[in-house]
Amino acid sequence: MGKIAIVGCGLVGRAWAISYASGGKQVVLWDQDAEAPKAALNYIADILGELETHDLLGSSNSDDVLARITIAISLEEALVDVTHVQENAPEDVEVKRAVFAQLDKFAPAEATIASSSSALLPSTFTENLEGRHRCLVMHPLNPPYLIPAVEMVPAPWTSDKTIEAAKQLLVDVGHAPIVMKRELDGFVMNRLQGALLEECFRLVDKGYASAEDIDVALREGLALRWSFMGPFETIDLNAPGGVRDYVARYGDVYKPVFEQANWRADWSGAVLDDIEKDRRSKLPADKLGERQVWRDKKLIALMAHKKQSEKDLGK
Repeated sequence: MGKIAIVGCGLVGRAWAISYASGGKQVVLWDQDAEAPKAALNYIADILGELETHDLLGSSNSDDVLARITIAISLEEALVDVTHVQENAPEDVEVKRAVFAQLDKFAPAEATIASSSSALLPSTFTENLEGRHRCLVMHPLNPPYLIPAVEMVPAPWTSDKTIEAAKQLLVDVGHAPIVMKRELDGFVMNRLQGALLEECFRLVDKGYASAEDIDVALREGLALRWSFMGPFETIDLNAPGGVRDYVARYGDVYKPVFEQANWRADWSGAVLDDIEKDRRSKLPADKLGERQVWRDKKLIALMAHKKQSEKDLGK
C-alpha cells in the first residue's frame, strides 16, 4: 500500500493528507511546529463529513480516511518505512535546501521526495543531494483533494524511475498528472494562468472592459467549456474538420490580437486601483473569508457534479 509522509502541515500539507488518505494511503504528519499536525487533523476531521456527503472520498468513508492519518513526533519517525515524502515548507530556496538535505538523509533509499513548490525549480534546491535522482516538484492546485491536476516537474537529474513512481502514485489516488519533460519557470499552470491574467490586466488598463466584465467573460463563457475540456479539445470540436480546420479558418483572426498584446500592463499601477475598486464594490474586504468558504463549497458541488456526469456520460 505504501506510506506517505507529509512534511509541513499548513494549508497545502493538510489538503495533501486528505487526498492521499482518501485514496487509500497511510499518511503520517510532521511539522517543526508541534501544534501544526494537531490543527491539521482537526481541520481534516471537520471537512471529511461534507466530502463524504458529496461522494468525494473515493471508496472510503470519513472514519476510514481519518484512521489512516497519524502524527509523528520527530522527522525521523515520520520518515520510517515511507515510500513517498510530500514536502510543504515555505517558498524559500534556502529553507527548501535545508529541508531536502534532511529528507534525503533520513528517508528510505527508494522513497520518492517531492516538493509542493509552486514556483521554485527543483534544480535550485536538490543539486547537491546524494539522492537528487529521486527528487522532483509535485505542485497541486489547492486544495488537491478537490482539484485533480498536479504538475510533475523533474530536475535535469530526476530519474525516469522516480517520475514513473510519482505518476503512478498520483493516478492511484485519483489525481491527473501533468508530466513536464523538463523544468521551466512558472511550470505549466502558472504560465497558462499568467498569460490569461496578462490579457485581463491589459483589457482593463486600456479601458476596453471592466474587471467584472472580464470575470463574466470567463465565468459565464470560456470557463464553462474549460471545466470539462482543455483548449486544444475545445478548438478541435469548434470546426467541422477538427483542429487543423480551426486553424485554417480562424488562425488569421488572432494575428492582430497577438501584435496588440506585445506589452505588459503595470499590475501595481493605476489599473490595480480600478480592479480593486470594482472588486470591493462587489465584495467588501471584511467578507473575503466568507466568500472563500462559499468558493470551496461551490467547488465541492462542481466536483461532485463532474464525477456524476462522467459516470453518466463518460469522461
